[in-house]
Amino acid sequence: MKAIVISAHGGPEVLRVTDLPDPVPAAGEVLIRVKAFGLNHAEAYMRAGAWGEVAAVPGIECVGLVEADPSGRLDTGTPVVAILGGMGRTRNGSYAELVTVPATNVAAVSSSLGWAELAAVPEVYATAWNGLFGNLDLRPGERLLVRGATSSLGQAAVNLAVAHGAKVLATTRNPAHAPLLKDLGAEEVLIDDGYLAGRVDRGDGGVDAVFDLVGNSVLRDSLAVVRPRGRVCQLGFLGGFEPVRDFDPIADLPSGVQLSFFGSAFVLGSPDFPLADVPLDAIYARIESGVLPARPARIFRFDEIVEAHRVMEAGEALGKMTVLVD
Repeated sequence: MKAIVISAHGGPEVLRVTDLPDPVPAAGEVLIRVKAFGLNHAEAYMRAGAWGEVAAVPGIECVGLVEADPSGRLDTGTPVVAILGGMGRTRNGSYAELVTVPATNVAAVSSSLGWAELAAVPEVYATAWNGLFGNLDLRPGERLLVRGATSSLGQAAVNLAVAHGAKVLATTRNPAHAPLLKDLGAEEVLIDDGYLAGRVDRGDGGVDAVFDLVGNSVLRDSLAVVRPRGRVCQLGFLGGFEPVRDFDPIADLPSGVQLSFFGSAFVLGSPDFPLADVPLDAIYARIESGVLPARPARIFRFDEIVEAHRVMEAGEALGKMTVLVD
């Protein structure tokens, strides 16, 4: 099979298309013929060596057809999505014509969307759904701050929250991106300089919940933004991986405010966070009907992977990018 491998830790140019033996599914796994996959910042971190030693073939999600399922649960030819399950981290991932994935991380889907459109959904929407409705317990009418909203995950969170009836405040570092977030339904766009607490009212008109993708660099500020008994969920590290220095819960965690974390790479598909809980078919149906504006921002060919990673790291796409394998 053709696969894209990390030839050495470094920039996008270290990604090389090569030939590898076809994988064989073990018990409890599904072999998938990959039709398309989404691009994620996690794959750039793995490629650069930020996450230590990882699998040779990157890729944490894909859509395609079942090639073989030893359990007999899924028929050959069934359209499926596959998310994480160690892909790209502890096992070869989805940047390939074929991939084996734990059966717990594979779900059959029914949709008329094309492969590139299907691939724009799985990881970001599964993560956004868990963060919004699992960790934050977001309710209609509440005010939600999405911090890092121009990222593909941030846009997915804005889309789901608006469709759920929440009032969304969205942040970006670039004023030129404000119209994009307004078009997604954000009622207000804030230019994020790292200090929002003094600009957002914590009283009756304050923020009920924060969906934070910027991470540790703004954690204290995010905790100060929500009103009493508000909720903060950290899901990303767009601001870098440096730990929060000298964090003191007594001084830094306001009384009654709840802080949580959701790391999809480590738990999605586990018994506590089953993939079956994510309403993927309903999300796809809303995309088909136009309720959720979740089409890919750019689509690349398999042999354009170096350029795709360059665009992703430069932040030029302003949305989810996908790669067609055929």
